[in-house]
Amino acid sequence: MLRRPRRTRLLPAAGIALTCAALLAGCAQPRTGDGESTGVPATPGQYVSGGTISYGHEQEPPCVHGGWVQNAYLARQYLDNLVSLDDSGRVVPWLATRWEISPDGRSYTFHLKPGVEFSDGTPLDAEAVRATFASYLNPEKPNGTVVSYIGKYFESDEVVGPLTYRMNLRSPYTPLLTVLTQGYFGIQSPTALARGPKANCISPVGSGPFIIERWDRNRSITFVRNPKYNSPPANAQNQGPAHVDKLIWKFLKDPVLRYGSLRSGSSDVIYNVPAINWADATSRYQVSRYVTPGRPNAITLNVDHAPFDDVRVRQAFALSADRRKAVETAFLGVVPYNANGALSQSTPDYDPEAGNYPHDPAKAAGLLDDAGWTGRDDDGIRTKDGRRLTARVVYAADAIVGPEGAAILQAVARQARDVGFDIQLVPATQSAYFGGQYAKAPTYDAYVGYWTSPTPGLLYINWRQRLPDSPNPHNTAYYNDPHLQTLIEQGNAAADPVQARAFYRDAQRLIGDNALSIGLYTQTTSLAVSPRLHGVWVEKSQGEPVFADARFVR
Repeated sequence: MLRRPRRTRLLPAAGIALTCAALLAGCAQPRTGDGESTGVPATPGQYVSGGTISYGHEQEPPCVHGGWVQNAYLARQYLDNLVSLDDSGRVVPWLATRWEISPDGRSYTFHLKPGVEFSDGTPLDAEAVRATFASYLNPEKPNGTVVSYIGKYFESDEVVGPLTYRMNLRSPYTPLLTVLTQGYFGIQSPTALARGPKANCISPVGSGPFIIERWDRNRSITFVRNPKYNSPPANAQNQGPAHVDKLIWKFLKDPVLRYGSLRSGSSDVIYNVPAINWADATSRYQVSRYVTPGRPNAITLNVDHAPFDDVRVRQAFALSADRRKAVETAFLGVVPYNANGALSQSTPDYDPEAGNYPHDPAKAAGLLDDAGWTGRDDDGIRTKDGRRLTARVVYAADAIVGPEGAAILQAVARQARDVGFDIQLVPATQSAYFGGQYAKAPTYDAYVGYWTSPTPGLLYINWRQRLPDSPNPHNTAYYNDPHLQTLIEQGNAAADPVQARAFYRDAQRLIGDNALSIGLYTQTTSLAVSPRLHGVWVEKSQGEPVFADARFVR
């Protein structure tokens, strides 16, 4: 596969920017964080003013703003954050032009850019930042993802001055700035927030490059250009309002329909290029692929009850299937295999040795024998004390897991059967998966999911203990280990990157050695873009597509 070198976006000098605008638009190049760009080059030509970008996306969230990565993709278009993450992984200014961290690592003081307004005319000041975080951390109507990241660390906040906001923490949390680069943490208009959850579900208000004009459910969201936009992040190429007039964000869940819309010209860009169309896409379009950091798509094993309360059975399951081959076959080599079920390979401090269980049916069989699963019924399923070795694996069909992912799970189930497992795949609807139908321990034996995040501090969310007086719904393994939690907390608190890496490594290996999460494949953002549309890029924090820099050529 053709690879182009990664480009780090720098703020262009005024003269350089003018030259590029005046000359043929061939000077524009796609950017994809530390991903890859391939396909055909952008078509040279003269930039045109205005126009409408038609974008074919995949999933539609229940609200425009929320705690799913699909919400973060949308947020990037209409919200601004305090800080941004550039292609090198460095936190750079956005709404905050500068910041200070107290010597004890517990207070962060942000100095905001003057003269910024939300699209409803409300000033974007320190009071607005405080109101936003109060809304996200509201115990009655919380943003679950924001609470998961900073809820245990957040102590208080204060308005130090009209444009100076301070956040105080209970204990040091070194990943904080990186965490704040994600779309979930975008700053919203306090005037709009006061309307209540229902209005802000449909039409949240930000200060970003686009304004939400309307949401046609099950069809599209229409964004219009914010003509007063003056607060782009430091790593944006365009430091003014968006070049185009509109962005039509269409929801096209069916991959055949989505790719067909690009081929027909009814879409200028599409998300998640189907593996079967990858070769064709790279022969016709600008194509980028970004391996999203965080936690990969993985099968988390529930240790609350049999059969996965026994580490030998968990290890046997991990060894029973050739997961690498299943991933490579289903995705045709487009999406990478990720054995480590705790962190994705693009996450800082990822340990490639953690969770590495090569396909070994004989070893798996020996572990099951040792665990007492020595009988066989008429179907060839192992038995113990009259019970079958059955496990229910719940996954969100066509939401978290697409067609290729479903094929991988089916391959894993077939191969696990060869060593005596009865793996029952349970496809859940999006509403059931996110609505809590499978929230309680007895409702599943294994759970499939991912979590995008630019920091290994994510481990704290997924593996903090799940206790009656300190609930943690994201610990879907129900694995309560004080030592594991301490390792992660030490990594989050460490000011020395070398020390932090060691703590995170030990945590990943503990998770891997106990076979708690069986890695499958990375969550990946891929875009196919018409050659006549320049400047579409993928930001680094979690693969959000960015359209504020995009413009057409003729």
